[in-house]
Amino acid sequence: MSTLRELKTRIGSVSSSEKITGAMKMISSAKVHKSERDLRRLLPFKNQIKSIMGHLLAADGDYTSPLIEEREISRIGIVVFGSDDGLCGAYNVNIFKQVLSRINRYRDQYGEAMKFVVYPIGKKMFKAVKKIEADFIEVKSYEGVDSKMSGDKVTFFTEQLKTSFIEGELDKVDVVYMNFKSISRQILAEEQLFPVEASALGGELDAKSANKLYIFEPDGNRIFNEVLPMFVLSTMQEITIENRASEQAARIMAMQSANDNAKKLLESLRLEYNKLRQQSITTELLDILGGQVEK
Repeated sequence: MSTLRELKTRIGSVSSSEKITGAMKMISSAKVHKSERDLRRLLPFKNQIKSIMGHLLAADGDYTSPLIEEREISRIGIVVFGSDDGLCGAYNVNIFKQVLSRINRYRDQYGEAMKFVVYPIGKKMFKAVKKIEADFIEVKSYEGVDSKMSGDKVTFFTEQLKTSFIEGELDKVDVVYMNFKSISRQILAEEQLFPVEASALGGELDAKSANKLYIFEPDGNRIFNEVLPMFVLSTMQEITIENRASEQAARIMAMQSANDNAKKLLESLRLEYNKLRQQSITTELLDILGGQVEK
């Protein structure tokens, strides 16, 4: 049976934990709002690029680019976004399971000889992916490329992936991440980065814009090859911010759950403490009364 001192210590410990989880929840909430602002700032840029691509494609020109070249697939790159820090529930576990599922799906589709290069983003994801490294799975990472990387690092990493695809080191590059919908809702998403799919480029044009005639200077194919890398970079920037927002949203939910559990435990401990204290007082009163009777 717990003593009053032990219960008081436990109450103090749980109370401190409740305050810590509450503070962490507030910090994560502020980071989510920052990521949402970053997404809103990026959206007009990406939409403008998609609009340009849409006008080019609507002109029915003959466009060629090494970034849209489809070839026989023997080596696939998978970029998997996770977190650098913990305390975000099953966030990393769910993404890791999706990566395993995707690898198994590709092996069924293309055969057992398929090779993979996995690029984990985040320390937690790196540790998880390292465990599955094998003859057909290579784990590759770059210094400074993590879940908190700056825009310059996103550009650097995207360029590395683009070079690997153009030079034939990778025949296909996919990205697995959490798509941010709201604080309470994040969805596992998979996106093909290279070769760039035509469906990803087709920005919908309204009737007024679609009927306009454009003269491209220089030629349309050159503009296409200038804008396409910008589209890929904006896609990677968006995914990076989405992952950042989703991680913090998952942490908010985890801290909320921990905070709720701490409150329930605190109520239970305080009730037990009050009962024990009342019992102790009653016992002392009975001892006092018993001593008076004996006199």
